[in-house]
This record gives sequence, C-alpha cells and structure tokens, in this order.
Amino acid sequence: MVFTGGLRSLLPLAVRSLIRFNKLNISNTSGMAEGYKQANVVILHKSLADDFEKFCHANDGPLPLLYRSKPGEWKCPSLSSNSNIKTDCLQYRIYEYGACTGTLTSLKDYFDQLKDMVTFYLGCSDSFEKAAHKVGVPLRNVEQKCNVSMYKTDMPCCRVASFCCNLVVTMRPIPEDKLEAVVEATYPLKDSHGAPVHIGNPGLLGIQNLSSPDYGDPVQPHPQDVPVFWACGVTGVEAVSNCKSPLAFTHSPGCMFITDLKNEDAPVHNSKEIPKVHCISQNPLHYSIASETAVQKIRELESLIGVDPGDRGVKHLCCQDELLKTCLSLSHARSVLITTGFPTHFNHEPPEENDGPPGAIAMAAMLQSLEKDVVIVTDQRAMGLNKKIIEDAVQQGVLKTPVPLLSYQGDAAESALMFLCENGNLERPRFDHLIAIERAGMSADGNYYNARKVNIKHLMDPIDELFVAAHNIPGVTTTGIGDGGNELGMGKVKEAVRKHIKNGDVIACDVEADFAIVAGVSNWGGYAVACALYILNTCEIHDRYLRKAIGFPRLSKKANWASALPSITKEEKLLKTLIQHGVRSGITASLKMEVDGLPFYNIHSVMIEKLLDQIP
Repeated sequence: MVFTGGLRSLLPLAVRSLIRFNKLNISNTSGMAEGYKQANVVILHKSLADDFEKFCHANDGPLPLLYRSKPGEWKCPSLSSNSNIKTDCLQYRIYEYGACTGTLTSLKDYFDQLKDMVTFYLGCSDSFEKAAHKVGVPLRNVEQKCNVSMYKTDMPCCRVASFCCNLVVTMRPIPEDKLEAVVEATYPLKDSHGAPVHIGNPGLLGIQNLSSPDYGDPVQPHPQDVPVFWACGVTGVEAVSNCKSPLAFTHSPGCMFITDLKNEDAPVHNSKEIPKVHCISQNPLHYSIASETAVQKIRELESLIGVDPGDRGVKHLCCQDELLKTCLSLSHARSVLITTGFPTHFNHEPPEENDGPPGAIAMAAMLQSLEKDVVIVTDQRAMGLNKKIIEDAVQQGVLKTPVPLLSYQGDAAESALMFLCENGNLERPRFDHLIAIERAGMSADGNYYNARKVNIKHLMDPIDELFVAAHNIPGVTTTGIGDGGNELGMGKVKEAVRKHIKNGDVIACDVEADFAIVAGVSNWGGYAVACALYILNTCEIHDRYLRKAIGFPRLSKKANWASALPSITKEEKLLKTLIQHGVRSGITASLKMEVDGLPFYNIHSVMIEKLLDQIP
C-alpha cells in the first residue's frame, strides 16, 4: 500500500517510517511533517570531513551545520530518534569522482563503504515554511504542490581546501506587501538559512531564466509577486561534485531528511535587531535589508542635516529616506562617480566656492575604505585645481590614495553613453552610482544660475548629460546633494524649489536624480553620506545581505572604515587647502569664524560632531 495523504500533519517518525519502507508516492518532502526541521544531507569519506566542516562554517548561510556524525554512524540522536541515514531520505544521489552517476532510494548496498564515511546534516529552507505561513505569507510552491525552485548563482562561496562552488539559492515568489513579513519571519531561523540573501531581479545573481531552475520545479508567480532568494543547502551538493571524491552521497534536491526538532526550538539571532526591507532600484528591481537600528540612525542623520541656517526655505525641499536609499544603493555599488563644482565668484579665478569639494572628498574617502572604485568628474577648466585638492588631501591623510580625475565635454550625440558604458553598451556600465554634490544644475531654459539669478553657463561643462543618460542604463542610480534647489539632481524637487526658494522659478534645476539629499549646507550632505555608509556596513544584518550569507563577516575592517569618517580636523585641513588655492566662501560666508587666522565655520564643526554622535 502506498500512502498519499495527510503527510503535513504526521509526526516525523511516522514520515521517516513511510519513507524507509518505500510507502510514499511523492517527489519531494516540501510541507511534510509541518513545523519540523528538515535537513540536507552530505556523506563523505572521513578523510574529507574536517575540511567540509570548515567549508560549512565559512559559508554558514547555505550550509548551517546541524550535526556531524562519527564515521559509520547511521543515527543522529540529537536530531531524531529511531532514524537511519541509509534509508530515511526520500531519494539519494551517488557521486563518483565528481559526477552524479545515479539516484537511489536506499544506501543499504553500500554498507561497507559507509563504515568509513561521515554524514553531515545541514539546515533546509523547507523548515521555515510554517513560520512564513503563520504570518500570512503565501508559499506558491506549496500551493502548486511542487518542489521549490533552486538555481546556481555566479556568487562564489569561500573556498576551503578542495571544496569550492558557487552559491545555490531557492526562490519563492512573495507578494510585494509581504516582503518585510517574510524577512522578519525567517531572519531568526538561523539553522534554516535565516533571512533572504537577495530580493528582486534574478540577473543580479547571474540567474538568467526563472522558468528553468537548475534543481526542483518552476514555480509560477502571481501578479505583484517579487522573487525572493534564500541560501540553499544544495550548495553542499555542488561542493561535493567539485571536490571529485571517489565516492560521496547526498540527498536528491527537495528530498530531505526530516528531523524531530521543531522550528521554534532552533537557535535564533539576536532578537533585539529587526530587519527592514527597502527598495533601492526599480530597473532592475532590487531591494536591500538593514536593521531597524541602522535605519533609525540614518534617519536621524537626515534630520540633522535638514536644518536651514540661512532660513532660505530648504526644509520644504526635504524628502524622507533619500539619504537611506542613496546609501543602500552605494553600499551595493562597485564603482561610483562623484561630481562637484559650483562657480559663484565668477569675477575671480578660480570662481569656485568651498561648499562641495570637502563633502565630495569625505564621500570618496569612505567609499575607498569600503573598497569601491571612485572617480571624480569636473569641468575641464577646473582640472588643475581639483588635482591639487586631491593631492593635498592624500598628503594630509584625508584620502588614502589619489582619486582618478576626469572631465566630460559632451561633444557628440552619444558622448554620455560612451562615457558611462564600455563602448556605449548599456549592459556594461562603468559606474553603478553617480553623485552630484553642490554642482550647478541646468534649469528649464537650458542655462545654469546661481542663487542671485546670474547665468554661469559659460563656466559649466555639460556633466548634467551623464545624469540624464544614466536614467536609461539599467542598474545605474543617481543622487543629487544640494542646499538651494539649483544644484544638479534637484529636479526631483523642482516644484518645491519654485514655490519655496527665492528666485526658484528661474534657478530651479530641471535635471532629476533618483535620490535628492537636501541639506542646510551641501557639505553636510556629503558628511552624512559617509557616516551613513559606516552605519550600514557595521550593521550585521546588512553585512550578511551584502555577502549573500557566504564568506566571513567584514566587521574586522571596522577600524579602517572608522578612520575614513569625516572629522573637524579633516574639514579644517580641506578648507585651508581650498583657501590656499584661491577658493572662496559661498552663501554661508556670514557664518564664518577665525581658526588659526583662516576662515572656518563653527556651525560646520558643530554639525560634524552631531553626525558623529550617531555612529555606534
């Protein structure tokens, strides 16, 4: 007699007994013995066991180790009673020198070989399905009575000896309004892979076609569903294959070993931290995760810089969470372009003001410490000045290494795309994120205006074109940082500029950025970005998401990141450098004080202290 119904409510011992005697007419164990933990299985020769255990610890997202047996041990007493690993998986795979040579329903014929082999029981994402269902999250694979979809990614795991492979993930389509619920439900379940490692476009993981999984079955999404990916224990199967051991066994994907442990008995992460989900890009669709604590601190930074020391109406331009979205996007970026330069003293040489370059350098320093590629783009006429500023910043220890300096002339129709992408190919962008800080932006009439409505177009190179072109390049996001509404990127808030800023109907920038960070002084926005990046990258929840739960936490680099934070001393050095090169004060000149005989803004030092007070 073959058993076909009621498996969800059966106890694990009963299900294992049915499997042992081949009494089940099913293809996978999803949903069986609901509420009990399931396990991936890897069986290796004892000579490889220590290295594989280290591989699991190095990549504990996909490979949370539940139990390691002794050589020849068939039972796993800490996980289950009356179990036998030779018979209690629905289906096994046999690997010989890395090749899968068949599937088995029992390992009884390998009794002699198994005496010298060690079994690893690894956590499985099927275990968290009840927790997700409990908070109202529909699971399409369960609804459709099929195996979960599993995909190979292009994300390399941390290698240990002969064990190496790319991460394998499971995918479950989740309604957009349930994303935060499913993240919060799965995050504590560390032994069941924990929180997702990616939310959004599968191409960002190197997955080309969701309808063709590498393992399991295709699962059909509903409208408004978002693909959500968890680290998967089948990563261990890939590692076994690549190891090319003479003989090894694994479970067949989806055919798990069912334990007697309830999900709620599993070890959990620190319950004080709550993960929060934020969309950082629509094209391609991409979400990120950070702790509630980190998010709140970044919001406090945004509130601090939103004060208006000149009472110019800046507070009316502020939009919540633009700083957070910018920094989440930057945290995922590999290469960042920064531009600055707002000529206000057009009768002097150089005509620049000193708001902008210090904030740009502060962001560049933090991005460098996070091992991002950074370049600065400026006007051709200002190349010499900016080269001197960068050289001095390195000499003073504000920057660790020089930042490459580029200019953009926009002398042909396709210049912007050729500048931003390799050979103009939209699929090969050179930069993931563009930032403009206190950079004059083009108004609706095609001119560039300072706050007094003076046209300064003759001093500006068309760097705006890069931000316009970036909107058509998938995966490239942009940020504008400003304090008056006439800066590049402030087109996102141009209606508020026209309504609340003096001369706003004329000077408002017409070029939008994806995110618009508004500050009382633009430099403050740059300092806040640097501080927020530090907060994000010292957040364990965000760090795990960045790493896709593979490899080791990067928090050992915390001291290096801290040394890149802005400081009063660094700002003073930069302002002195700017003054020495003839750069003058901008609109906040009335706020200056004397420091060592040179102008220095007391209000800026107070702001830096307040920003640094938010650093954990």
